[in-house]
Amino acid sequence: MSNSNLKIGIYVDVANIVKNGGYGMQFDVLREFACRDGSEPLRMNAYVSYDEDRAKDDWEYRNKTQGYFAALRELGYKLIQKTVRWYTDDNGNRFGKANSDLDMAVDALLQSENLDRVLMVTGDGDFIQVVRALQNKGCRVEVLAFDNVSQDLTREADLFISGYLVPGLLPIRSPEGRGGWGDIDSRVRGYCYHYDHAKGFGFVRFLSAIQSGLWITDTRNPDSPYRTAFCHETQLPAGFDAKQLPSRRHVFEFTLRDSGPDRDPQAQDLKLMGVGRASGTFGQNSHAQSIGNTGNANGLGNRQVPIADEDDFGDEVADDNIGNTL
Repeated sequence: MSNSNLKIGIYVDVANIVKNGGYGMQFDVLREFACRDGSEPLRMNAYVSYDEDRAKDDWEYRNKTQGYFAALRELGYKLIQKTVRWYTDDNGNRFGKANSDLDMAVDALLQSENLDRVLMVTGDGDFIQVVRALQNKGCRVEVLAFDNVSQDLTREADLFISGYLVPGLLPIRSPEGRGGWGDIDSRVRGYCYHYDHAKGFGFVRFLSAIQSGLWITDTRNPDSPYRTAFCHETQLPAGFDAKQLPSRRHVFEFTLRDSGPDRDPQAQDLKLMGVGRASGTFGQNSHAQSIGNTGNANGLGNRQVPIADEDDFGDEVADDNIGNTL
């Protein structure tokens, strides 16, 4: 890791991430990725919601949520909490609102005066104008998300990266993998960058570690953080149309198998992430693309802190009215 004097701001739209593939995201790994070149995290904001009405009667929700919030603070995140407000429409339907989008946008813009790089952790297209404004103020803007990502947002960012591909950011729950990320017989995630339809095989690229130099995709370069694996058509997911390959919009999870000395490993038992939803992969300068995975399901690194179930992340609140989780 190189040393850098850059000041970094991290802004996490927790509800958007949790509802769109990122449940269990490891916040300590997120910090490591944002500061991968030795940068200093000057601001780390996580925007969450809290249902006070539910907390009065549901002690499990209250205890898990408060424990989760406390653990995030221990990791260095400032929590911007929105209380869920409940309303009744003309038909008698009860719905809640706890939208943090405006808070996140205003904070990022005001605090950008002291920042060099901003990581927006959201796939919400409502932040497109915020990204442009931050860039006009001289900040480099990176976006990280999982599923249902606005393609306009990925194109606007200086760098878009799929959270599925950052090593350690999201737990790999498959029992098939063994060893650490990138080891032979381990499960990793990557994308197919070359495919020969006539011969029925291709190559997938995956991030081997969190480090600087994400733009060095040629794995022959010793400074590249990427590795390559061979993939045969028989290892593709059942029903997947190989005509879609190569593609940086499809992220696969797969097992690395040994191919012998001085040969790229083989990618076997590929599983499509996002179940066909637009997740993108990794890309710079307005191109969508991705990067890696693993971790603990509570999203708090090695901390064994109880976390609310996925159903607690605003299920009773209309999806487009929540800016948070828990």
